[in-house]
Amino acid sequence: MRSEATAAVEYKGKIITHDPFAMRPFFGYNFGQYLAHWLSMAQRPAAKLPKIFHVNWFQEDKAGRFLWAGFGENSRVLEWMFNLVDGEGSPQLTPIGYIPHEGALDLRGLGDVDVKELFHISKEFWEEEVEEIQKYLEEQVNAEIKNEVLALKQRISQM
Repeated sequence: MRSEATAAVEYKGKIITHDPFAMRPFFGYNFGQYLAHWLSMAQRPAAKLPKIFHVNWFQEDKAGRFLWAGFGENSRVLEWMFNLVDGEGSPQLTPIGYIPHEGALDLRGLGDVDVKELFHISKEFWEEEVEEIQKYLEEQVNAEIKNEVLALKQRISQM
């Protein structure tokens, strides 16, 4: 996950950085150790780990129009997420994670939503992205995180 740099870091205009949680400027310790700590939670008996979702509300089509209606309509996506966490529905597995199956989102009253484009996964984009992620993580984190990136890279290569 990347985010736009803020004034908390040496702001030099619109720069997209590898910064999960947008907290790296505030870490007083090794970022890799921080992530390793959170990953270790899965090893605890009866651990109830949070579900993590990544949403790009601002994805645009080739004409520069937003693919998703946005604002109050975001609750439709949140409803799908909450239902999924509660064990309702079945998501579609992709190399980069789960997405809603066709018809799983309530799109009533939204007009023309290009669901195919909205959930399109560009192999070319992800091939470049995984290389960038790998490069970044080689400088930052432990073997467990690196193994996750290698697994992502493998899944993308099989798309």
